[in-house]
Amino acid sequence: MEEKVAIRTVGLRKSYGPVPALRGVDLTVSRGETFGFLGPNGAGKTTTIRCLLDLIRPDAGTIRVLGLDPQVDPVAVRSRTSYLPGELNLEQNLSAESLLHYLVELQGDSVEWSFVQQLAERLELNLERPIKNLSKGNKQKVGIIQALMVRPTLLLLDEPTAGLDPLMQQEVYHLLREAREEGATVFFSSHIIGEVEALADRVAILRDGVIVEEATPEQLTQLAVRRVHVHFCQPVDVQGLGQVPGVLVASHNGEQATLQVEGEMDALVKALAAYPISELTTESISLEQIFLAYYGAGKPAQEVNQNVR
Repeated sequence: MEEKVAIRTVGLRKSYGPVPALRGVDLTVSRGETFGFLGPNGAGKTTTIRCLLDLIRPDAGTIRVLGLDPQVDPVAVRSRTSYLPGELNLEQNLSAESLLHYLVELQGDSVEWSFVQQLAERLELNLERPIKNLSKGNKQKVGIIQALMVRPTLLLLDEPTAGLDPLMQQEVYHLLREAREEGATVFFSSHIIGEVEALADRVAILRDGVIVEEATPEQLTQLAVRRVHVHFCQPVDVQGLGQVPGVLVASHNGEQATLQVEGEMDALVKALAAYPISELTTESISLEQIFLAYYGAGKPAQEVNQNVR
């Protein structure tokens, strides 16, 4: 079983002085999966990634990365893992080419320079320019290249498309999908909803150091309440629709009704077949709306966690 797991944490806790960053994170990521770690700045995403690499030590809990304990054998973990930090620090006086050449030499014969050049071309990065003269977005491209060029078993990416324009974001998505097709596990943190929807097989929503929901993006949208607007061919009595499990009649005015639906639509669709309907529209629910539901109410994370499970 463990050989199929890329990342597992149990009861992960970490505080910075009196401030708790992680308050019991339980997480399992399968090998070959693209997993999105979703949350706003300060939710604990970066702290989790740094614990996975033993860059910082948790106060409590257990961690396994590719079957290894990073606190016991951090070198073995890092040799199979690429990391793109959220705050990327590069040697400013080197050119991008010199820096990447240096990193390639550290890897020995495991990296082909032609692959580095190919990545630079796809990301439209001029390798000859000094890093100190690069924009934030172009510095981010250097970080993406150094993460991908070793073709790692596990990619840990903290806000991978920060500073990139939309076209370059799409190209990075293509590169990450290709890495996964080649067998890599991709674990990335983000506060960009569209990024998670575009890439992730599964997603965890982190709030105040606690995972409050974990599912596929599609499953998360099924958890949300949606609205269905129905126009009937004639005035009807919709009392029966309110008896359908998960359905609430929000408003009704003769030939029009707005229904609030929680969960699957199947039972409602079958019930509507008995009515003379001229038009039916559904308000689509996005992952962004779900995310805002978890963060916008201002509830403590413990209360949110109880409500969604």
